[in-house]
Amino acid sequence: MIELSIRRPLLARLLLGAALVAAGLPAHAQEDGEEEYKAQIPDVSIYKAMLDANKQTGWVQFREFSGQQLIYFTALQTMHCRLKEVRYSINSDTLDKTFPMAKCDPELPFNLPSDDSQNWLYLNLKPGEAQTIAVQAVWDDGSGSEIVIYQPCKNPEATCASIKTIKKPKKRGDEPAPVTPAR
Repeated sequence: MIELSIRRPLLARLLLGAALVAAGLPAHAQEDGEEEYKAQIPDVSIYKAMLDANKQTGWVQFREFSGQQLIYFTALQTMHCRLKEVRYSINSDTLDKTFPMAKCDPELPFNLPSDDSQNWLYLNLKPGEAQTIAVQAVWDDGSGSEIVIYQPCKNPEATCASIKTIKKPKKRGDEPAPVTPAR
């Protein structure tokens, strides 16, 4: 009975150590205190899945408020740690403007930092100025999303957007060329 009680904790430690090594984590970090946790931004694939999941409800949102038309970029800003830029255009699909991105905090990669200016949250336009907005997300690896053209919702009381069309990304002259591995 004593022998079995001694083996169980040892077996549990060995299994835990094997699991940590298999996951690529050092098995001794907790015990020895040799490695400190370092915040890491989640993989770009997580952000791309978030972008795709938010496409239908709107990467941007329209709102008529206090004699102005506001276009919110809040959904895209939650992905700011992996976005290189957000390209957009009003009433065309030229993508001739970029929206400023918030500064990334790796410890809080999905949080929006506080900023009284709100310059990175929304555009402020004349009422009804934007009939459509074309939007493309460009990731930190240089890849671009499809181009989604949104229009205001039919309900003027709501803060929302509806998809008008979706286009494949155009090849741009300022995009980095894919790297071909040397053989």
